[in-house]
Amino acid sequence: MPAKKNQSYRIPEDDPRFHDTYKFLRRYRDATYSLKVVVRQMESQFRLQYGTSVDDFLDSIYAAGVELTGSDIAERAKSIDRSNKMLKLLDSSVDLLRNNHKHGEQYYWILYYAFLSPQELRNTDEILEKLEPHISNISYRTYYRKRHAAVEALSTILWGFTAKETIDVLNQFFPE
Repeated sequence: MPAKKNQSYRIPEDDPRFHDTYKFLRRYRDATYSLKVVVRQMESQFRLQYGTSVDDFLDSIYAAGVELTGSDIAERAKSIDRSNKMLKLLDSSVDLLRNNHKHGEQYYWILYYAFLSPQELRNTDEILEKLEPHISNISYRTYYRKRHAAVEALSTILWGFTAKETIDVLNQFFPE
């Protein structure tokens, strides 16, 4: 049964949209760029208004015992921090995949050129060209198959296995 449009979930992680790794990856470049722009703008604004960096300003405020809860500064800082944590979660998950999965190195390069590199490549041909030093003679079909597998592997790191998947795996190793 499809989820209702306005259905609320007990926790956000219950919402199936939360687990859309492909969509998350597709928006990664824009999100990192936007975050960098917002941080740069905020830093410039702080330098002009307060003559100091954001970090130094916040450190001095907290050291003085001033509470910023509910202020515009606190809300912007919280939003930036939340976005930054999401991007760091993705980066650390990609590193875990690269260093520990049996196909990690190949998956890393596929994800990097498809989604994570700062500059988006024009098309699949360009991606395949960039992949050549890492995966020799890769075809279109192999690329798309491995890209799907890489996204799935990353998804299990980001969101974990569902209970059904876990039970199926356990039953294979420990049949009743």
